[in-house]
This record gives sequence, structure tokens and C-alpha cells, in this order.
Amino acid sequence: MFRSINKLSTQLNNRYVMGTLSRGIAEKRSSMEEYFKDKSFIVTGASAGMGKVIAGRLLAMDAHVFAVGRDIDSLPSIPGLKLTKVTVDIGDWDSTYSKILEMGPVHGLVNNAGVAHIEPFMKTTQQGWDDTLNINSRGVVRASQAVAENMIAAKINGSIVNISSTISERAIPDHVAYCASKGAVNQITRTMAVELGPLGIRTNNVNPTVVLTKMGLIAWSDPKKSEPIMKRIPLGRFAQPNDIADAVIFLLSDYSKMINGMNLYVDGGFMTG
Repeated sequence: MFRSINKLSTQLNNRYVMGTLSRGIAEKRSSMEEYFKDKSFIVTGASAGMGKVIAGRLLAMDAHVFAVGRDIDSLPSIPGLKLTKVTVDIGDWDSTYSKILEMGPVHGLVNNAGVAHIEPFMKTTQQGWDDTLNINSRGVVRASQAVAENMIAAKINGSIVNISSTISERAIPDHVAYCASKGAVNQITRTMAVELGPLGIRTNNVNPTVVLTKMGLIAWSDPKKSEPIMKRIPLGRFAQPNDIADAVIFLLSDYSKMINGMNLYVDGGFMTG
């Protein structure tokens, strides 16, 4: 009798599992691009490079973008699209919070604003150190506090994406402040994931290798500097801004709704070696 009951229970469980799997396989989902239509996002550091590309990609998917930067004239200017240009110095504690809070509830934030002072360790300056940490690390905290407050008030299950770097974990010469700032971003992201996750807000990092923006092309044009890193990238190339935008868009979308507190390396395999 017990064998019969156990057999019946197993059959019922198998049917349940198969039914669940079948429904999952048959489930129709909208495309990732459709998720962004009519939603709102903030992109800091949108004046150039990765930030400008990310903002452009979001606008192309019919999202409303708050493009944030120090110089309003350098921010994207695309007539007919849902674009709001905002001047904010992300390194300023008070104005960053107040201006981003004024933007109201959004569905996602990309903390992309960043600066790099190239200084050898023994010649690192207070100005270089403070500027780098204020923008790259402290600015992430302050902007995210304002966005999270608005998300919570509006009951939005949102996504925050912080732009970190592979050199948050793999140090390179002449970048002590930058390495420190991005190492801090990794831990800020993990802490945000733990504290904001229960409130429906996901936080993740995108960790690029060298990115060939206009500034990146200049900074890494010397083969003596670039080849040691290139040799450690199995795919044999540095990243393009659209490579980073692809990862950011994935983490902002509901295609990543079970991903929280992770580093997404966009590095061609650099971190595997």
C-alpha cells in the first residue's frame, strides 16, 4: 500500500514539474526593447563616451532619459526624443541629492559619471584623490539615495547599474585613486543590493576592461601601455562603448529581474586569467 501511495505521489510530482516546465517554455515574453518604452531613466556622465552611448540607446527604445552632466552644452541633443538635460556636479554631496530627487520617480539609474587622475602612487595628490573618490564613489551613493527614495515612494521595482571596472580588482600602475574608487563601488553595490533588494530595487555593476571611447583611444594608444593588458584578453580586443551599453541595458531590463549584487565583467575574458 505504501509503495502504491509513494508511486502515486511521484507521478503527481512529475506531472506538476512537467506542467510547470511546459508553461515556462510556452510563456510569451515581450522583447527586451519593449520593456523600455515610456519608462524613465537617469544616466549620469552622459556628456561623452559610454554615458552618451547608453543615453542614446535608451532614447532609441522610446524611453525618457534624464541626461546628467557638468556641461549642459555637451549633453546629447536629439530633437523629437524624450530627453531632459540636467546639469549636476556629481562630486557635490548636497546638489547631487537635491537635483536628482527633483527629477521624480524613474525606473532605472546608470551611475556612469567618472574621472581618472593618472598619478603614480608616490606622487598622488590630494586634489586627484579627493576628486576621484568624490565623483566615482561618493557620487554613486548620493545619486542612488535620491533615486531609491523616489522609487520606494512610487513603489517602483527599479534597477540601479553602477559602472565599475576590472581594475577594481586587478591593479595597474599610476591609477591608485581610480583603483580605490572602483573597489569602493564594488562594495557599495553589494551593500545596496542587500539593503535595497527587499524593497524591490536591484543593484548591479558593469565592470569593463579598457573601453575605446575618444578618451580611451588617446589614453591607450601607446602599445607599451596597452599590450600587457591586451595579451590577457582572450578575445584579443578592448571594449567598445556599445559593448558596455549592451550590458547596462540588460541589467536595467526585466530580463535580469533575478540578478542582484553582481559584477558583470565586460572584458573579453580578462578576469579569467
